[in-house]
Amino acid sequence: MVAPGMLQNLSVRNWLGDIEPAWTLLDQASFDALQRPPHPILGPIRLTYDLPVEDIQRSAVARNTLILLRAAAEGLGLKMTATGTLSRGVVAEMCELFTWPGFDKAEAFRLHKVINEPDFLPLFFVRHVAEAGKLVRRDKGHLKVTPAGQKLLKEPHQKALQAVLFHLALWRLDLGYLGRGLHHGWPQHDIGIVLWSLSIAANDWQPPERLTRMCTIPINGVLESTWDTGGHAMEATVLRPLRWFGLLDYRQDDIPERRLEKRHSYRKTPLFDRFLSFDVKLEAAGPRH
Repeated sequence: MVAPGMLQNLSVRNWLGDIEPAWTLLDQASFDALQRPPHPILGPIRLTYDLPVEDIQRSAVARNTLILLRAAAEGLGLKMTATGTLSRGVVAEMCELFTWPGFDKAEAFRLHKVINEPDFLPLFFVRHVAEAGKLVRRDKGHLKVTPAGQKLLKEPHQKALQAVLFHLALWRLDLGYLGRGLHHGWPQHDIGIVLWSLSIAANDWQPPERLTRMCTIPINGVLESTWDTGGHAMEATVLRPLRWFGLLDYRQDDIPERRLEKRHSYRKTPLFDRFLSFDVKLEAAGPRH
């Protein structure tokens, strides 16, 4: 078992309750290897680079990145402000074109007379991922598609788009802003271990609090918090982004006698196992995937 000493720590045991983390089943070599980024051929984490078009469309990130790339490929590109964000006119246009799970445009913009790019999280997220991957670039006040972005617009290469964007978002970008900087990169810095753990823990509907305990390696800030900051950080920086990539389903259920509260739950979509695969060994148990 990985890290048996940690599980004897009283703070860890109190935080876990009766839950045993999935990652403790791994042998040490696999545990260590999952902390490295995925590789197209080698390593324990494999991303599928040839998804069919219908699976690409199931990913809100991939689907809307194509919309952004096509728009940036037209004319001079997409107009930007002096501060480096997309202009309000572009944002308004993208608001009409983008579809995003869990984003209610009417409710989100009810109090906004004008909409700036940071106000429209789907566009803000997609643009930053595309820019980090050098699929778009800023040039003379406009956002323009690059040769790499042009290549991914062509149908034969679109099959790799989900893998390219997923690798960028989960391993190269800091998604801490989605959780307002809580815990400074945790649990994203263990994302390989978290993803493998989700692959066996999220087959059925589970609340984020339970998934956090089953899939993450706790740190002192999480253990010492007076409220469940770990569950909040996990949902904000891992579970919701995975939903945006089409890998998790989400639902809300009423809580009896708590009229204003909802119970949140997540589970894997079929795309999860088609897109992500793992080559690991369990402690004295042989290959898992």
